[in-house]
Amino acid sequence: LLIQRRQTHLDQLTDKLQEPRVRRVIEPILAGFSPEETIPHDDIEYVADLGLINSAYGAGLQIANPIYQEIIPRELTIVPQTFIPAIYPVWLNNDGSLNATKLLDSFLEFWRQHGEPLLRSTSYHEIAPHLVMMAFLQRVCNGEGTLTREYAIGSGRIDLLLEYRQTRLAIELKVWRAGKIDPVNRGLLQLDDYLTGLGLEEGWLVIFDQRRGKTKIGEHLTVESLTSPFGRAVTLIYA
Repeated sequence: LLIQRRQTHLDQLTDKLQEPRVRRVIEPILAGFSPEETIPHDDIEYVADLGLINSAYGAGLQIANPIYQEIIPRELTIVPQTFIPAIYPVWLNNDGSLNATKLLDSFLEFWRQHGEPLLRSTSYHEIAPHLVMMAFLQRVCNGEGTLTREYAIGSGRIDLLLEYRQTRLAIELKVWRAGKIDPVNRGLLQLDDYLTGLGLEEGWLVIFDQRRGKTKIGEHLTVESLTSPFGRAVTLIYA
């Protein structure tokens, strides 16, 4: 309710998130990676003083509370959501339930057509693909579903749970950066852990290829069906 009402102090958060010293701290937490450059301790203290982060119980830096865990990525996806054109909900079955296969087809088409300009619409470049996908899924929710996000610095991933009526779809997002090995094997293990906690037997693993010199978005988009180490059905998407 606080998020939907846009209470004053939450509304002011948008401006704070655009400050470079705040972005330097928040971005790696949301992306799940350890920063490659040293973050000034003053910046960390500043963001902590704002009440946005903490490091309780030796778990490393994390978003301070569930409200901010939800509101921060929501605020960062506002601009991408604004520029998403109207999308007819072809991912719904006749009874109004979610069809994951049709949803995947819709996302792939959306990514090919709109991914490139939307990636440039946010100042959080390291997690731009994540924000674009979350903006798309937020549009899918459309008041009848929910999108839950889990992230932690050092995990190298963002976990999403899309719940729409009786359907639950688990999605793990990872980035393939220059000089790094293909993260698919680690991603499959992490997705297994996530699915175990949710009691689900299938999910998506989305790997955003951000290596330098890659072709334009859509030209290397591939989808595979895999089996995880624990025998679960995984849809692997290289975007």
